[in-house]
Amino acid sequence: MNTLLEWLPLAIFFAVFKAFGIYPATAALMVACVVLLLAHRWRTGKVKPMHAFTAATALVLGAATLAFHDERFIEWKPTVLLGIAAIAFLASARFAREPLARRLLQSAFTEELSVEPHVWRRINGLWVAWFALLAAANLYVAGHYPDAVWVNFKVFGLSIAMFLFLIPQVLWLASRAKPAADAG
Repeated sequence: MNTLLEWLPLAIFFAVFKAFGIYPATAALMVACVVLLLAHRWRTGKVKPMHAFTAATALVLGAATLAFHDERFIEWKPTVLLGIAAIAFLASARFAREPLARRLLQSAFTEELSVEPHVWRRINGLWVAWFALLAAANLYVAGHYPDAVWVNFKVFGLSIAMFLFLIPQVLWLASRAKPAADAG
């Protein structure tokens, strides 16, 4: 259920874009991000920082898109989010107790993972580079192709790229999972 809710703003943006164009899709994305934020708050009593930041970014860049009738602002949204993610992962390697990649990936496993700290730092560095690459790719596609191509890139290209980036890491980490000790 949570995963479906997470993808809802993107699906709504895509559907409204296909039916009505970039400006109604931008307005729909703004509303959908706020609804996702409020729905999660209502269900859990908490606001996810990523939801809040995504909603704020969608509202600011979406409002600029609508006010100036310039789609470039909403096209920058993925670059802003991916760029800030790259910075967060980079900062976590320097200032946090654990790199952000470790906290993110380890939370997907119930078992203990046997991975050396220097390997986590390398994985974290891959995430920094990956987010920066995707941010740059979004700028390139947004600046060089029509809106329809950019929307497909945003919805499908970035999503598939993230999935393909994650799969080998999850499979490798699964091979590093220590089985739980038998209780008997």
